[in-house]
Amino acid sequence: MTKRNVGNRQKRLPVSVVTGGAGFLGSHLVDLLLARGHRVVAIDNFVTGTVDNIAHLAGHRRFRFIQQDVTEFIFLNEPVDYVWHFASPASPVDYLELPIQTLKVGSLGTHKALGLAKHKGARFLLASTSEVYGDPLVHPQTEDYWGNVNAIGPRGCYDESKRFAEALTMAYHQEHGVATRIARIFNTYGPRMRLQDGRVVPAFIGQALKHRPMTVFGDGRQTRSFCYCADLVEGIYRLMLSAHAQPVNLGNPHEITVAEFAEEIRRLTRSRSRLVFRPLPQDDPRQRQPDITRARRWLKWAPRVGLPEGLAATIADFKKRVSAGGV
Repeated sequence: MTKRNVGNRQKRLPVSVVTGGAGFLGSHLVDLLLARGHRVVAIDNFVTGTVDNIAHLAGHRRFRFIQQDVTEFIFLNEPVDYVWHFASPASPVDYLELPIQTLKVGSLGTHKALGLAKHKGARFLLASTSEVYGDPLVHPQTEDYWGNVNAIGPRGCYDESKRFAEALTMAYHQEHGVATRIARIFNTYGPRMRLQDGRVVPAFIGQALKHRPMTVFGDGRQTRSFCYCADLVEGIYRLMLSAHAQPVNLGNPHEITVAEFAEEIRRLTRSRSRLVFRPLPQDDPRQRQPDITRARRWLKWAPRVGLPEGLAATIADFKKRVSAGGV
């Protein structure tokens, strides 16, 4: 080989495909991958994602966007090294309004994304959820807990779509030898969440910023554990690069009651809002706390951003968008 050929030969950058790449978590993952030197192809049909989440990437030479429903065949005429499957409605408001679309993206969409990974010889990561545990009878939740899920309840379309997606992912791993990873994501928050998406963080922040009553469902003693988005996507990245096909919980093990959480947001926003209590929705989990022993041991990962710091950044983002009329 001549010196000229040696000089011209460049190492190919890794190529990542992110389904749901214009969503809240998907867009943060896209940013991380670009920062780590990947070429990124984001796919989204904007059912719950928004172009605003990726607008800052317009013209980026290593970023490409495809508007497509991932339940349809995914064709890419280029090498692919990693497939990150994040496409799905993820909030109660969304999947209660879109139950069939939620089931289809969890089944058909996962099938198409796994087919792409198999065809390209790529590694695959499924963004699963703590909702596979349902209203848990084990606390905190470990990955070997099978869950307590009402398949025909109002949340069943989301819970069961993710449980099926996990089963299909493992089947592709065992039957076809696809290198698969399963991340069970617990409550995550941060900038780019939709104000009206129905989850507790944007609901409380939106109400507090407007000094409206903050709606607490149930008696407020049910618990949640909140992980900041930057911590979460770092854990996702480490899981993809690991050698572990078994599910891994990713979330913050710090547990807080919903009422305490509302009070923290009210304090940080200096809001005049008062708490109002409404009946607990059917099948709403009363406890949610991840056991992250696997993540600590396998990935050397644990959350680093504290709740006050993460909420301050999230509130600042919401304030900016509210003042600009963007939410």
